[in-house]
Amino acid sequence: MLFKARSAAVYGIDANIIDVEVDFSGVKMEKEQFATVGLPDAAVRESRDRVRSAIKNSGFDIPPTRITINLAPADLKKEGSGFDLPIAIGILGAYGALQTKDLSDYLLVGELGLDGSLRAVQGMLPIAIAAREKGIHNLLIPASNAREAAVVEGVNVYPVHSLLEVRALLNGTTLGVVQAAPLKVKTSDLLEELQHFPFDFKDVRGQHVAKRALEVAAAGGHNILMIGPPGSGKTMLAKRLPSILAPLSFEEALETTKIHSVAGVLDAEQGLVTHRPFRSPHHTISDAGLIGGGMMPRPGEVSLAHNGLLFLDELPEFPRNVLEVLRQPLEDGMVTIARAAMSLSFPARFMLAAAMNPCPCGYFNDKSRECMCTPPMIQRYVSKVSGPLLDRIDIHIEVPAVQYKELRGGSAAEGSAEIRARVLKARERQKERFAQAGDRTRGSASAASRQVYANAQMGTQQIRMHCELNSDAERLLERAMQQQGLSARAHDRILKVARTIADLEQSQDIVVKHIAEAIQYRTLDRSYWS
Repeated sequence: MLFKARSAAVYGIDANIIDVEVDFSGVKMEKEQFATVGLPDAAVRESRDRVRSAIKNSGFDIPPTRITINLAPADLKKEGSGFDLPIAIGILGAYGALQTKDLSDYLLVGELGLDGSLRAVQGMLPIAIAAREKGIHNLLIPASNAREAAVVEGVNVYPVHSLLEVRALLNGTTLGVVQAAPLKVKTSDLLEELQHFPFDFKDVRGQHVAKRALEVAAAGGHNILMIGPPGSGKTMLAKRLPSILAPLSFEEALETTKIHSVAGVLDAEQGLVTHRPFRSPHHTISDAGLIGGGMMPRPGEVSLAHNGLLFLDELPEFPRNVLEVLRQPLEDGMVTIARAAMSLSFPARFMLAAAMNPCPCGYFNDKSRECMCTPPMIQRYVSKVSGPLLDRIDIHIEVPAVQYKELRGGSAAEGSAEIRARVLKARERQKERFAQAGDRTRGSASAASRQVYANAQMGTQQIRMHCELNSDAERLLERAMQQQGLSARAHDRILKVARTIADLEQSQDIVVKHIAEAIQYRTLDRSYWS
């Protein structure tokens, strides 16, 4: 007898619907024969042992026959333990243990324990989205994955705990804690909850220039590099940067949650990423860990930081090849990983914050400590960060050591709430400007046209349209380009930063003072170590 169930497989950050076809011969054999076809990986092939024990320990007696499982379409590789539940249900249906014969409007995903209990699997959010797009209305999934899937409107999510509960629900009966009604989650309430940040800028003494630069970076989504001696507060400042970033929109939250779900780092209790991600990998990370990879490619740190912040502390300590792979995501907002069998793309539009010492000992140009490094040592240290990578960082600032009077001063520093209010006003101004102009990013073919939300995302056409200069500002920019030997990319970065500074002042025009401040944030390009 043939019985069909439906499941899904995740590829990249999207999911494909998979038909699970179960057929048994009906002829009793001395030993059960269990064959799975359709390009299954090791985890899927091993499901026969988990499914057999789960069915037996749930109280069902399946006679030994030849069982064939086909996962269609057969040309797509299947991986993971999420096929355990649909295979088990397919076997029960084939042997007549289910009253219903048509499960075309149900999608089943879940790993089975040997006792028949259900365990969570990764990538449930893209699976729920795929079900909605294919017109499948009911999802039967592990209870620990339920909140994650329930944020998708248009599908009924039934959280279940065991194989027996799934059978009872499909048969229309009640058993234990089976929920007859689907789980509902109000996504608007999740995003509107009071956002609490553990770190606040009011804890930072001094560093007024650095805090101003971080405000500009947050307002325009600009990448920023902080250079200073040990203990000057670079890491402290970076950890407080998320507290002044604009909140996530629902579309951004959904896209970010898909990536975290596939990577298996999503908080099951939360169900939806409501804060902009903050990722801070150690400098021993590999290029695959940073950019993503594997036999079946998985997202790396740059994708986990999508719509959020990636902080690289001690930037020159990262291997050179690891830093160089950042070029594509910084430019395109997308990572493409090619393998012999497939090529997958992961979104990676993030804000980069980096910190570094000016030299190996850390005290070059420091007024209170003497630098013990020779010029060749400094040159070798600095050259670990390539010029093309520095060009892709909009803002370079010096973070000097804090003086004693500032450290012990009694005056209260400005808090994150006040800074964030100005950032939100600037972001709202940018959002209205780009929405009226219908601006979209122009990237590679893999990075399809997308709405521009911040000044840092502007392309060449948007820069020409929104960053016009008067004659005085034009002359100042020309002089800076000639004297500092800045590249064409640095020219565009200056204009973007100047546009953000003008937006913070609610100014329609970019004037000389805006250009002057933006140029100030590029002086560390070459002159700092000369």
